[in-house]
Amino acid sequence: MDNALQTMINNMPEKTGKSLEQWIDILANETFEKHSEAVKYLKTEHGVTHGFANTIVTLAKEKNEPQVDLVLTQYQGKESLKPMYDKLITLVEKFGADIVITPKKGSVSLIRKRQFALIKPATKSRIDLGLKLKGVDVQGKLENSGPFGTMCTHRIQLHCLSDIDNDVIQWLTLAYEQSV
Repeated sequence: MDNALQTMINNMPEKTGKSLEQWIDILANETFEKHSEAVKYLKTEHGVTHGFANTIVTLAKEKNEPQVDLVLTQYQGKESLKPMYDKLITLVEKFGADIVITPKKGSVSLIRKRQFALIKPATKSRIDLGLKLKGVDVQGKLENSGPFGTMCTHRIQLHCLSDIDNDVIQWLTLAYEQSV
């Protein structure tokens, strides 16, 4: 478990009023077909912020399912992209201990108080870095969100390690800073 996630779990009782185990017990008494339904339930019925709700639902689901390394699964057949993913995660972890890295079946969400970025191996030769950047015009590598729809406002296509340059780092940093 990474440090940011452990910090979030440790802060959960103070920030949400209940421990992770208590939240998992609450979810066990409910039935949800989709991840988003459980997140919405925690937000609307219990006043939990999105970041905590998403983490609680993800960890509750993991507890009830066999352990699968979702990141490794995403990069099966796309192994050449994994070093770019690793570099992005290393960069983001330096931003602060308040980041939650949430792997899903097809992507990895980066969350502070809100999701600020998404890393997705889009093809065998490209990672799409989705960013939430309010009030920022499309420019240079920074494109419209494309396949991310409303989940992200922008996308940067990454084909090799050298594509993760100062511009990409600055956009990622700005998305992080705006996510408070």
